[in-house]
Amino acid sequence: QVTTIHDLVFKRYPETHGLLAKGVEVLVPLAARRSKRVLTDSESSKTDLVRFLGLPGESVDVAPLGPGLPEDVRGAPPEEIRSRFGLGDSPLVLSVLAKRPHKNAARLLEAFARVPSGTLVMPGYSTGYERELEEQIEALGLRDRVRLLGWVDDAMLDGLYRAADCFVFPSLAEGFGLPVLEAMLRRAPVACSNATALPEVVGDAALLFDPLDVDAIAFSVRRILEDDVLAERLCAAGVARAGRFTWEETARQTLASYRRALQ
Repeated sequence: QVTTIHDLVFKRYPETHGLLAKGVEVLVPLAARRSKRVLTDSESSKTDLVRFLGLPGESVDVAPLGPGLPEDVRGAPPEEIRSRFGLGDSPLVLSVLAKRPHKNAARLLEAFARVPSGTLVMPGYSTGYERELEEQIEALGLRDRVRLLGWVDDAMLDGLYRAADCFVFPSLAEGFGLPVLEAMLRRAPVACSNATALPEVVGDAALLFDPLDVDAIAFSVRRILEDDVLAERLCAAGVARAGRFTWEETARQTLASYRRALQ
């Protein structure tokens, strides 16, 4: 048996899984112990598997992922996206994240209140936590500057990435970080958390910040919006970096893990 465990976020932030947490707490360690080998998406997740589940490191293999949003998807052009959301000349700051506590949207909103210009667009599937975010938006006086979207289709997501003047990803914990990879592929300059697997994905192609530091988040977004030379450098570096992550390589690493199990 070979089992893929994408992450152990439930160990770091059990509140993010709600009622599912208790079941996950039982089933994931059980599956890991019964497996000849365990596959995961990053060295960070491998470290967590050793730390939290007590797995021997030599039994865990890493197979980084490719982009979740297919590269051949083509959404509306940036000007149409901007018109659809009524952005005018305002810079578009994009953050693609599910409405779950460990995605750190609350600190992002607090940080964005310290960014003097721009509109923050936040697509991602809705949860009960979204009500708290809406209340925070009102309290911060950001109602006219934040678009809190639910789930969007691939074409809309592609269009948003391509229209973004800055992509910001403040997550506290990720097994990999698909949105960051997808943003880099579409030439969005990226600022992201320095936590867990994200530095492995972005390398030196993004501005990294401490996700617990609201001032650091705000400063990173402002740097990208105010420095055209920096933004262009990050765009070019992001495309080059993202090109290193392919599903073909994921398949090769997965096959290698299966072979080790059979040996």
